[in-house]
Amino acid sequence: MSLASPLLLSPCPTSFGRTAGAPVQPRARHPKSQRQPVSPITLPSGDSRREPLCCLCSSSSTASPMPLEASVRTSQVRDCLLYSRAFWVSERVIAWNLEIGEGSCYLCASRIAGLTFDDDGITGYDLRVELEVESSPLPSNVIEKFPHIKRYRQFKVPLDLDVRDLVKSQLAVTYFDTEGRLIEGTGLQLPGVLDELFSYDGPLGAHYTEEAICLHLWAPTAQAVSVCIYENPLDQNPMEIIPLKEANGVWSMEGPSSWEGWYYVYEVSVYHPSTLKVEICYANDPYARGISADGSKTLLVNLDSDDLKPEGWGKLAEEKPCLSSFSDISIYELHVRDFSANDHSVDPEVRGGYLAFTLTNSAGVNHLKKLSDAGLSHIHLLPTFQFGSVSDEKEKWKSVDTNPLEKSASDSPEAQAQITEVQNDDGYNWGYDPVLWGVPKGSYASNPSGSCRILEFRRMVQALNHIGLRIVLDVVYNHLYANGPHDKNSVLDKIVPGYYLRMNHDGFIENSTCVNNTASEHFMAGRLIHDDLLNWAVNYKVDGFRFDLMGHLMKSTMVKAKEALSELTKETDGVDGSSIYLYGEGWDFGEVAQNGRGINASQFNLCGTGIGSFNDRIRDAILGGSPFGHPLQQGFITGLLLRPNSHDQGSESDQELMLSIAKDKIEVGMAANLKDFVLTDHEGKEVKGSEVLRHDGTPVAYASQPTETINYVSAHDNETLFDIISMKTPMGHSAGERCQINHLASSMIGLSQGIPFFHAGDEILRSKSLDRDSYNSGDWFNRLDFSYSSNNWGVGLPPREKNKQNWPLIKPRLRDPSFKPQSSHIISAFHNFLDVLRIRYSSPLFRLRTANNIQERVRFHNSGPSAIPGAIVMSIEDGHKGIPGLSQIDPLYSYIVVIFNARPSELLFHSPVIKGRNLKLHPIQIESEDEVVKKSVYDSSSGCFTVPGTTTSVFVEPRNS
Repeated sequence: MSLASPLLLSPCPTSFGRTAGAPVQPRARHPKSQRQPVSPITLPSGDSRREPLCCLCSSSSTASPMPLEASVRTSQVRDCLLYSRAFWVSERVIAWNLEIGEGSCYLCASRIAGLTFDDDGITGYDLRVELEVESSPLPSNVIEKFPHIKRYRQFKVPLDLDVRDLVKSQLAVTYFDTEGRLIEGTGLQLPGVLDELFSYDGPLGAHYTEEAICLHLWAPTAQAVSVCIYENPLDQNPMEIIPLKEANGVWSMEGPSSWEGWYYVYEVSVYHPSTLKVEICYANDPYARGISADGSKTLLVNLDSDDLKPEGWGKLAEEKPCLSSFSDISIYELHVRDFSANDHSVDPEVRGGYLAFTLTNSAGVNHLKKLSDAGLSHIHLLPTFQFGSVSDEKEKWKSVDTNPLEKSASDSPEAQAQITEVQNDDGYNWGYDPVLWGVPKGSYASNPSGSCRILEFRRMVQALNHIGLRIVLDVVYNHLYANGPHDKNSVLDKIVPGYYLRMNHDGFIENSTCVNNTASEHFMAGRLIHDDLLNWAVNYKVDGFRFDLMGHLMKSTMVKAKEALSELTKETDGVDGSSIYLYGEGWDFGEVAQNGRGINASQFNLCGTGIGSFNDRIRDAILGGSPFGHPLQQGFITGLLLRPNSHDQGSESDQELMLSIAKDKIEVGMAANLKDFVLTDHEGKEVKGSEVLRHDGTPVAYASQPTETINYVSAHDNETLFDIISMKTPMGHSAGERCQINHLASSMIGLSQGIPFFHAGDEILRSKSLDRDSYNSGDWFNRLDFSYSSNNWGVGLPPREKNKQNWPLIKPRLRDPSFKPQSSHIISAFHNFLDVLRIRYSSPLFRLRTANNIQERVRFHNSGPSAIPGAIVMSIEDGHKGIPGLSQIDPLYSYIVVIFNARPSELLFHSPVIKGRNLKLHPIQIESEDEVVKKSVYDSSSGCFTVPGTTTSVFVEPRNS
């Protein structure tokens, strides 16, 4: 998802670009996943429940009992079972938001789902027991687990009731007044009681021995489970249908080892609240490790089989690129298909897939080698699990003839019209539509059936490791693609309906993340996430995980995951778990905001965990505005005050203040966004990072250690860096000037403390023709060109869905030939980017490992009211062996000064503090192909720095000087 910060004012922001207080533009991943506000009784997309026309329980607020006329009551009560407003929170406690009088409350159950409300009450039950009303509040452990119902009343369940069996039935609670009239009734949400009675830590999925294959499925509400065995993926009729036996909610069976390589599907008989029926559901194994094309069946595959291991696979842990500290990480975010779909040095048969990464001399691989050689440590791959928005079978894909589009005008609407026509049936999507978390996506494999995808994925990981790059997987545990008993892409909601997906107060699925929010606060949902992470770490030897909308997971889920991964060892697991890094989107919005469902994994809550989260503060201050504000709002590098565009940025004094505040935020971000880092703000006050505030009054800084901050200016969501700069800078700028600004932004991220994150192509001026959300815009708008001949600017108006409102701003820019960079600009930008990486890795001072080290060594000059606008001056000091004070950590340099000059003109900066030091321009910049940066000068006698306009200059004090 997106890398934006959440909006406090909207129920459904996007993810990789949200900023509190700015207007939200919902983003969809596929036609069903529009992030739109959902009213309490609106059914989520894909849910088969109809919206009731009239219901006694039409509000989730506390209802006051009141008698109704019989003619009205009949029509109003019959649909109440569509709701589940009561919560069975523990074996003996049901919570219900109900104010009662002298009447009676009952729990009713029907094994065959025969419950019916009518004007005479409720019928069709095979069990009816009275509940005891409890006057005291809910138990503290219940409130901790379900804080959103903390004010609900508790009702006691009789001690002699067999709850373990009862949860397999259709359930309802009812309230009758003293005259026997039904006043209220509703269904029940069961996760609390399921967790208490059926939490399980034994084997799940398929397990292999020489003699047998054992299957285990957690399904405590199922009435019956069978497994259908198929010899081939296309078989319509199973070879066998075998019932499973249940023990404490876990269904198991043992089959012959000869089944390996065959396929299976579970047949689950279970009451499903979305249809009010006992349904026969056919589902894949949630612990599937292989599947057929498009996931119609689960493959019985033993990942330990030697046939699935590339040559040397067992030695890969010893061959991993060196990683001494998480502070040494730098991340390059890349989409698997983007990497090679447009690379003509790659055989057409493997373009867009895993095997393209295994080539030794393609343009794309050579590009990655250069990045790796310069110091880049990690490749972050957008979703590579089985997602639902692209068919695995390439022969089903639709495409357009792009030859005519190559000749169309740069602002033509033709490309977007044609791409949009086939976008849901082509081979492109970012992939944030999870179907099965634990299986590689089939569309990226040569053959989507069988075990091919497993072997090729491993070969990709091995090949990238061998060129010096570790692998991060983008995992999406916050939502699922489908729900309900019949959707082919629904899995978890077929097996334990109403458990894995998070429900609102009315019992409908929460959709704040896009669609079908998951509930990691439920024990077995959290366990499934942990087991899946271990699967990818152990079986695919990946090196890190980026969590989509991490704030929608619980903090405990993330901490336990980190602990479990860190315990992996080379000796036991073939993996060094201590080198696996976790980070994600810590946005705090939706139903989980302000710990609404428990302590969630949001930016502020993760402080002290060592888990990273994206720093939207530095992004917005550098670029200006937010991804959801006016697209022409300028920031520190895009011209605020110093080179205004046509948009009204406010008065000159307003702009001066905005620019100085942006500088404070950037400096905090460059100090790894540490809460306790002390700096001098624009007013001349000594303040901590947590005392620098955003426009909504929340602190800028939230981290306690540098590896908790991911600094970035662009990512897959929203416009590319070059496109953002092209929107915000004045129309009269040249392509060369925009290239300089692009480099300035990258250098600010690359030379900051914390972990730098770059979107693939930003280093070569990548454009998506100003598309702000290219999740489904096809190869045409997402093209990467590693031949460096084009940056994909001006390939037509971006798709109407997310961009039409900005077309009046976009058209004149796309039409203007001065916006389009030449190949020389692209190559120059790439060389400059490599220089930034080389400089970062030339000194450990750019990668300080502790908050204390950053506080002691990093200083910002040009501060206070007299600061020169548009310039940041940062120094990093090292100690000397044998001299009291700072310890020495850099063998080459004792002092570094970095000056970021966002001004269009030359900067002269005098520093009495730095005066007298023997500083020289960094050797890498002296040897740079950038002739401008070579004009940077430092005069020791006066302490004066001279830095050209729109330039980042690095000065170092060599130890041998």
